[in-house]
Amino acid sequence: MYFKRVTKYEGQRMEAYLRLGIFIGVYLLAALLEAYFPKRPPTQSRRTRWRINFSLVGIDILVQRLTVGAAAYLTAVYAQTHGWGLLHVLDLPFWLTALIAFLALDFAIYLQHVMSHALPVFWRLHSVHHADLDIDASSGLRFHPLEILISLLYKSLIVAALGVDPWVVIAFEVILNGSAVFTHANIRYPDKLDSWLRLLLCTPNMHRVHHSTSRDEMDTNFGFFLSIWDRLCGTHHRAPPRAGHEKVALGLPYAREQSKLGLIALLMMPFRVTRQTASLGLSPDVVSNEVKN
Repeated sequence: MYFKRVTKYEGQRMEAYLRLGIFIGVYLLAALLEAYFPKRPPTQSRRTRWRINFSLVGIDILVQRLTVGAAAYLTAVYAQTHGWGLLHVLDLPFWLTALIAFLALDFAIYLQHVMSHALPVFWRLHSVHHADLDIDASSGLRFHPLEILISLLYKSLIVAALGVDPWVVIAFEVILNGSAVFTHANIRYPDKLDSWLRLLLCTPNMHRVHHSTSRDEMDTNFGFFLSIWDRLCGTHHRAPPRAGHEKVALGLPYAREQSKLGLIALLMMPFRVTRQTASLGLSPDVVSNEVKN
């Protein structure tokens, strides 16, 4: 059954309201669970980190509104109107095209994340996300504005190529935002529950490994929502971090002082080339997972 079609501008507002409303709900729930069931104690000032992380969110939102905005959704509307994309050619029921489109978008985000670690030019931007010395729900929103813009344009290309329905784009964006908050949450829960959840979904314990300072752990668990891509592509790290979830060092091995990771420093981080950031931010100056002086 097809959803009622809405105008481009109605859908754009709906996308913004849905993303904001669900984000606020998921974030408040995650923050509440973090307060009562923390997985690990903070090593840095939460007030300082939250101020920086939410300042980045504000800048990201402003940059989006002044530039490409809801690019993926608007592309989906245009593709639907003009019959663009592979899924418009195939004679398939809506539920099946929606499922294919959702899986394709989630896999595309997985690949983008892998490339953000593999290609130095993208790592410079993505390192802002990894520079957080603790991770909690706010870390899932901590991205350089240029990385946000590149991600929006990338998703728009996927949407145009496939001809993804606008409703699927809205659903995907909402779930992606909620998942980003959830997977970074500092929540303690039973290991048995984690083992069941990660059969299909990315979990906080799974993603915390990805934020380790050790290269072999950092370059695993790239998924944002579905965990199947890590398993299928050989990047799944099942075991906890070697140091354990409570004691593993998080962040970047060459940026360990919170006082040097303020808002301006993070915005300028991609443009400052040093020995440590010249190649992936980790090599060739990292040997045996330790930074050489």
